[in-house]
Amino acid sequence: MEQHSSGRRSVPGAQAVARAAALLRLVSSSPDGATLQSLARDAGLSRSTAHRLLTALRVEGLVDQDAATARWMPGPELYLMGTVAAARYDITELSRDIVRSLAVKTEESAFLSTRRADETVCLMREEGSFPIRSFVLSEGVRFPLGVASAGLAILAFLPDHDVDAYLERHPELVERWGAAHGEGPLRRRLRETKAHGYSVNPGLIVEGSWGMAAAVFDREGRPEWALSITGVEFRFAPDRLPQLGRTLLSHAHQLSSRIAGARR
Repeated sequence: MEQHSSGRRSVPGAQAVARAAALLRLVSSSPDGATLQSLARDAGLSRSTAHRLLTALRVEGLVDQDAATARWMPGPELYLMGTVAAARYDITELSRDIVRSLAVKTEESAFLSTRRADETVCLMREEGSFPIRSFVLSEGVRFPLGVASAGLAILAFLPDHDVDAYLERHPELVERWGAAHGEGPLRRRLRETKAHGYSVNPGLIVEGSWGMAAAVFDREGRPEWALSITGVEFRFAPDRLPQLGRTLLSHAHQLSSRIAGARR
């Protein structure tokens, strides 16, 4: 069944734009490309509508289709637009050495994610030296706030009324991500995150793959990014968690301070 929104229908063409934007987000979050079937399903569209929109986006260079696999991938025009937008929104240059340092000191894969509305989007990945790795997260992958460790760290430091509003907007979290993402368990993890300063995701997305994160704040003190690490479960033993948490917090504080001191 296709998704509809009375708010979008009030503006001519807004529904088509919203559908195309949803497809672009899904394509850009699939490193190996995405099939028409998966894109239509995840966007809540019929296959024919999804194909029509993707074909129009391909004509404009915003997506491309691999001739061998028929998978849809980001197009060259999307890259050009992104490089222009990066001058205003990108903080990767400010954070690259910090993410690398986090990977070196923890030996785990380290990431920078940004908040985008009710989701987090991974911007950067730096591999750790430990040979066994988790591949839940990579550049472009999105998760709802409160699901992955980065989004949990960000959500925990939003005002209480924003957390309440977020939970009201997303009753589907349990159905999509499991009972551990119900309001009660999620609020408990948010309280623990605020108490410790960092979040812990004990394999709730993929069994055996753990994550930890600390929020990064903008000049006004809003949690807009997060630094995180992921790895296999035995690397996150109880006696090691506090040390990893301190390392995360020190790097997150360094990045927050750097952002605050950057030229406006």
